[in-house]
Amino acid sequence: MIRVLLADDQALMRAGFRALLDAEDDLAVVGEAADGAAAVELARRLRPDVVLMDVQMPGLDGIEATRRIAADGALAAVRVLILTNYGLDSYVFAALRAGASGFLLKDADPGDLLRAVAVVAHGDALLAPAVTRTLISEFVAGPPPADRAAGRHLLTAREQEVVELVARGLSNDEIAARMVISPLTAKTHVNRAMTKLHCRDRAQLVVWAYESGLITPRRR
Repeated sequence: MIRVLLADDQALMRAGFRALLDAEDDLAVVGEAADGAAAVELARRLRPDVVLMDVQMPGLDGIEATRRIAADGALAAVRVLILTNYGLDSYVFAALRAGASGFLLKDADPGDLLRAVAVVAHGDALLAPAVTRTLISEFVAGPPPADRAAGRHLLTAREQEVVELVARGLSNDEIAARMVISPLTAKTHVNRAMTKLHCRDRAQLVVWAYESGLITPRRR
């Protein structure tokens, strides 16, 4: 059973999400929060598997709430899935840096939302295609990081290759096929890279890959 906490300042939106999620046998909504502060408090008390987090909420917004949840060692198993009406503004990008495990637009199909919750709950990262494109454009338009090579010396050549493929959006199975290794070996390489770089999950690994210069955004 995947336990979900809803954080959205619109009661009607929360009701819609609850109805969708509670209709599934393997999903259960364990709490609702109307602002970021309540989301953090409930996350600490209820320890959900996934927090569906709105960005714009009164008081403490979803970005800072995500940061506080990700920074709390006691909540290491809690994953945050950002739901937004927008593509990816810089403040949303900051949430990914802070520890969000994925982003999904609110106009996504119900089936996509259900799959997103499952993906994030199992420790993988999820970025909606439109969000991924905007994320890359942020790197293209923005100034280069001060230390582009930070942390690269910690990875073996094989691990760097795997991280690059993760940043390109490949799953473990796809990485395994590309590198002619087993999916388990691919997963091991990914996990070792996340451990060495202190990345919470694959989403942060993608951010590191671009910020370190390991991967260069493809210009159109």
